[in-house]
Amino acid sequence: MAPRASWKGYLKLSLVSCPVRLYPATTTSERISFNQLHKKTHNRINMKPVDPELGLVERSDLVKGYEYEDKQYIIIDDADLEAVRIESNHTMNIEAFVDEDEVDVIYQDAPYYMAPDGAMAEETFAVLREAMRKSGKLAIARLVLSSRERVVTIGSRENGMFVCTLRNPNEVRGTAEYFGNIPAGKPDAEMLQLAEALIKQKETTFDPKNYEDRYEIALMQMIREKLKGHKPIIAAAPERGNVINLMDALKASLSQSAKPPAKSKSKADEAEKPAAKAKAGAAKENPLKANLLKAVGKSKG
Repeated sequence: MAPRASWKGYLKLSLVSCPVRLYPATTTSERISFNQLHKKTHNRINMKPVDPELGLVERSDLVKGYEYEDKQYIIIDDADLEAVRIESNHTMNIEAFVDEDEVDVIYQDAPYYMAPDGAMAEETFAVLREAMRKSGKLAIARLVLSSRERVVTIGSRENGMFVCTLRNPNEVRGTAEYFGNIPAGKPDAEMLQLAEALIKQKETTFDPKNYEDRYEIALMQMIREKLKGHKPIIAAAPERGNVINLMDALKASLSQSAKPPAKSKSKADEAEKPAAKAKAGAAKENPLKANLLKAVGKSKG
């Protein structure tokens, strides 16, 4: 069964237009969800609208209201909303193009796939897609989704296009309140080098399949056990070790990440003993740095 489009209209660039369809690029339908039941009857509870004075009311009696002061509302009806409809209800009008890396990820919201609407639109669609691909640009446009205008980015993706709605600037909080009190000083150069070595050891290619939702899996296992009449198996929380300083943690992490096979001692190893003693002396002066040095030594040894 073909997926259902969530929006149909025209992609427009100057005098060039192309009928297109938008499809949600993500879904939460596979997530486990729960219903509210009565604890004795196990009947599903219906959420019904209640007026504080009248009690239960019919949904047909509900209207939209905007609270302009505390408990003071102005009523908004369908005719009012129809009066503010704009061109982008059925048109995605491209206003500008920007470099792909200029759009901060914090503004990105909901992702959509965009495809041509019919065979007649395919040629125009392909020309616009390839032009953006070769230029490395994202288009900035507007469209109306769920009765609200949204600013979106449009870019090429495989044989189609990728659309992402953007958050309004007033929805994004500034960083000063959260980062303002964090010291800007540079960390110890040696500890920084050890941390970079640890990062290097754990470098890989990102594959989302390697990062499955462990909670969702455990939740489903628990549900299956209950369906069989078994008590769910409670997984023990991981034990937390004693708090250690940063240097100890970095060294321990490096030694655990890459432990080479043991080798026999040589004369060169014996010659390194005085250097090891010197490092031990440094440990008393700066335990954090000493522990980092120890960790690097283990990873190299």
